[in-house]
Amino acid sequence: MADLFSMKNRVVLLTGASRGLGRDMALCLAEAGATVLCAGRVVKDLEATAKAIARKKGKAHVVPLDITDDVAASATVAALIRKHRRIDVLVNNAGVIHRENIVDTATQDFRKVIETDLIGQFVLSREVGRHMLARQYGRIVNISSVLAVLGRASVAGYVSAKHGLTGLTKNLATEFGPYVTANAIAPGYIRTELNVPLQKNKDFNALLEQRTAAQRWGKPDDLRGALLLLASDAGAYITGHTLVIDGGMSTILA
Repeated sequence: MADLFSMKNRVVLLTGASRGLGRDMALCLAEAGATVLCAGRVVKDLEATAKAIARKKGKAHVVPLDITDDVAASATVAALIRKHRRIDVLVNNAGVIHRENIVDTATQDFRKVIETDLIGQFVLSREVGRHMLARQYGRIVNISSVLAVLGRASVAGYVSAKHGLTGLTKNLATEFGPYVTANAIAPGYIRTELNVPLQKNKDFNALLEQRTAAQRWGKPDDLRGALLLLASDAGAYITGHTLVIDGGMSTILA
C-alpha cells in the first residue's frame, strides 16, 4: 500500500513553495521521496523551504518564477525539463487574494488576482502538459479553495478565479487523458499567512466553529493525504475532480 502513495524518483514542480501551504506541501512531497522544484518569486523564502527539506534529507531545488509572466514560465519549464529530464507532477499552488468590496475594487486589482490564480495555472498546465502528454504520464494538482463552491463578500477576484479553476481542471482532465490526470484540492479555512486577519477576527472564528463540522480551523498537514493521493499512482483513476477538504463547512452551509 505504501508504494501506491510513494513519490520516489518523481520530479515535482510546485509553485508558491515559499511559505504556508506551499512550504508544507513541498516538505510532504519530499518526505515521500520526490525531488521538489520549489518555484516562486521570493528566492530567499524558497531557499528557506529548500533548506527545511534538506534538513530532513530530502531533495529540493529553488526555481525563481513569476507565473504571470508567460514568456518566463515557458522558458523556465523548458529549462527544468532539460535539467531534470522530466516533470512528473505539477502542483499549481501559487495564489494571491485582494480583500475589498466589488464597488470599491479597481479593475487592475481584480485582474491581478485572475492573472495569478487562474491564468497562471492555465499557462503552466499548458507548458508542462505538452511534456506530460509526450511522455504519456503526469499528474496535475490545482490548489483551489472552498470558495470554488461557495461565495464570500469582499473577495470577488479570488472567488471568481477559484470557480474558474474548477472548470479548467475538468477541461485539463478531458483533454489530457488517459495518461495524465488533472484534479484540484479545495481547502477550507487553513491557518496560513494568507488569512491572518481572519484568524484574529473573534466573530469570524466563532462563526467558523459553528459552521464547520470539525469545529476548528484546518492545519496545513490536513491536506497531506489528499495531495499524496492525487500526485501519486494511488490516484491513477481519479481525474477531473475537485476534492473539498474543509472540515464539513460546505456541507453545513449548503
